Amino acid sequence: MAQEFDVVVIGAGPGGYVAAIRASQLGFSTALIEKDDPGGVCLNWGCIPSKALLKSAEILNLMKKGKEFGIKCKELEVDFSKVISRSRKAAQRMSKGVDYLIKNNKISMIKGTGKLLDNSSIQVSEEGKII
Repeated sequence: MAQEFDVVVIGAGPGGYVAAIRASQLGFSTALIEKDDPGGVCLNWGCIPSKALLKSAEILNLMKKGKEFGIKCKELEVDFSKVISRSRKAAQRMSKGVDYLIKNNKISMIKGTGKLLDNSSIQVSEEGKII
């Protein structure tokens, strides 16, 4: 089941999905190979979820200093499961936005890991199985 494309990009991180979108805009039939959600490590596991966690910590810290601002809080309680859930939802929302851009630009998304075989062939495998 060999598919043919003008351009194939391996990795849907910030460089990969932008390159695939541009190739598609230029009229090339384009595929994007990614084993995880589009957006890369920064969007899905690094920068974005970390910033959401830091925002929760910032708010907690401000609330602890409330007396300095004339605000009294008798008891502060942190629900870590909700803090983590908010962080994951922020990342998922942005990843869905990238997914929308990929679909809107008519790019074929292929789940798996790509390996260059030669200058015109790529092998795609999913969980070690060649697809």
